[in-house]
Amino acid sequence: MSRRQRALLLTEGFLSQIFAKTAHGILRGPSRYELVGVVDSAHAGQTVGDVLPMLTAGGAQAGPDGGRSATLPIFRDLTEAAAAIDEAEAAEVLIVGIATPGGTLSEPLRVALLDGARQGLVLVNGLHQLLEDDEEIVGAARASGAELVDVRKPPSAGDLSFWSGEVLRCSVPRVAILGIDCAVGKRTTTSLLVSELRQRGVNATMIYTGQTGWLQGWRHGLILDAVPNDFVCGELERAILECVAEEAPDVILLEGQSGLRNPSGPCGGELLLAAGASGAILQVAPGRPAFKGLASMLDEVPAVAMPTVRSEVALIEAFGVGVWGVGVHPEGLDPEAARAERDRLATELGIPVALPFEDGVGALAEAVVRHSNVPVSP
Repeated sequence: MSRRQRALLLTEGFLSQIFAKTAHGILRGPSRYELVGVVDSAHAGQTVGDVLPMLTAGGAQAGPDGGRSATLPIFRDLTEAAAAIDEAEAAEVLIVGIATPGGTLSEPLRVALLDGARQGLVLVNGLHQLLEDDEEIVGAARASGAELVDVRKPPSAGDLSFWSGEVLRCSVPRVAILGIDCAVGKRTTTSLLVSELRQRGVNATMIYTGQTGWLQGWRHGLILDAVPNDFVCGELERAILECVAEEAPDVILLEGQSGLRNPSGPCGGELLLAAGASGAILQVAPGRPAFKGLASMLDEVPAVAMPTVRSEVALIEAFGVGVWGVGVHPEGLDPEAARAERDRLATELGIPVALPFEDGVGALAEAVVRHSNVPVSP
């Protein structure tokens, strides 16, 4: 197995915010890279655990990393990082760890990336705004020998697959981890479920559909929002069939994107229909009144109000796919209110409901095993 490259995460001012969910996912783990620190001037001098206390726990909140990332130092800039880290352990890669609205590159991020290019670092960018389109960054990279990796660069049509229907003949059960909205913990719950199922002796794996999944190092997937719409279903099918051929999994978990009814970017039907999902786990956010980023429109446009969980379950079932369990994202709720909402939903829906960070995902894993009829090692 080749050595992982050492990397710094760039979050410039956003480490504590939801916009840094890419960084949060990499810090929880797994990670394609060996992390050596974070660059964020707003939190310089602290550790990751100081800013993100949930990563200090050894349980579900810390993720597969087990909380080791909590000790990582946060630096003001690349110069401070280079001075503090031994040369033998110096970073080789600089990763953009935030997801900005519309995937644009802010000026502070651009300045830091330009500095990284001048220093010869590999720049890994998951935003829609590509580094290879920035003449100054390209020039600096060419001069230093730096590599530019634009994770969301759209593939050429010749490299893409059109849906064939072969996936529907696949006997390996697929479970869609859907969300009622974006940024409700779909990828994290998927990752936790894979870990929990593997601990039970189930050969489980994940099909990633976003930039963070690629950065975490999952073997099979696609960057869904970088693929032309005509080929999304085909690329999803390709990823599943390649996964089955190379990993022979007992069960595949499909990472969802956005939500079925988010009007700014509806998504999820592909996982239910084109991927032939056997069942679904639904991530919800009961404390969120409107779809993410649309709360300011709530009074003027009633359609942006968050639908009820019961109606979302009914919508998924209308696709012909059963909802096997629900994960509750506690945003906007205090711990007592989050637990009360979990218990209310479990009674109302009659299926397992969990707070993945507080409870773990054992009850959801049991539902997957039961409904998928997958083998469990003693």
